[in-house]
Order: sequence, then structure tokens, then C-alpha cells
Amino acid sequence: MDSGLILLVFLAFLFAWGLNRVRRALRLGPLAYAGVMITFAIVVLAVWGQTMR
Repeated sequence: MDSGLILLVFLAFLFAWGLNRVRRALRLGPLAYAGVMITFAIVVLAVWGQTMR
């Protein structure tokens, strides 16, 4: 497995943990949380795809 992909997965878990704490503080709904996570996943895959070139 590519070490860059492992790092991106770790950063995704760290981002999700931090976002969950922010979501509780700001009282965001589940739809806003899902939207941010989907956007983050697309950005991470785009960055990883650029490094594969």
C-alpha cells in the first residue's frame, strides 16, 4: 500500500475527529457534517490522484 495513501487516511480520521468536536461546539446538523466530510473526501482523493501522475 502506498505510504502517501496511508498518511491521507490518517489525516482523514484526524479531520473527522476534529470536525466532530467543532460540530458539537457549533451545533451543526448531520447534513452539514456529511457535506463537509464528502467535500473533504473529494479533496483528499483529488490530491492523492495528482500525486499518482
